[in-house]
Amino acid sequence: MGDKQGMTAKVTVEDVERVAELANLELKPEETPAMLRDLNAILEYVAELNELDTSGVTPLAQVSELVGGLLDGSGKSQLRADQTLPSLDRATVMAQAPETDQVFFKVPKVIER
Repeated sequence: MGDKQGMTAKVTVEDVERVAELANLELKPEETPAMLRDLNAILEYVAELNELDTSGVTPLAQVSELVGGLLDGSGKSQLRADQTLPSLDRATVMAQAPETDQVFFKVPKVIER
């Protein structure tokens, strides 16, 4: 394996604060070091994965291509048939919703900017 230090960009406290702001997270000061450690660990792992030789590995468009091939040995996917099924009754569902206008669910606003 190569030099991991040279391949991995380190996340700074400023980066953590910016990501938290963009994600609309309110990190407590004591949470920042753990987040910094976790993000750097993820970047180190990705850098390690980037060092693997994948030249002999066939690219997949979907994981089901691999799973299906392993299930039956023929390389064909074993997915269920695509069938149209009836939807739930709107009146029954809306009667159980915490807040609704009887057509849509009402949810609190999450983005205030």
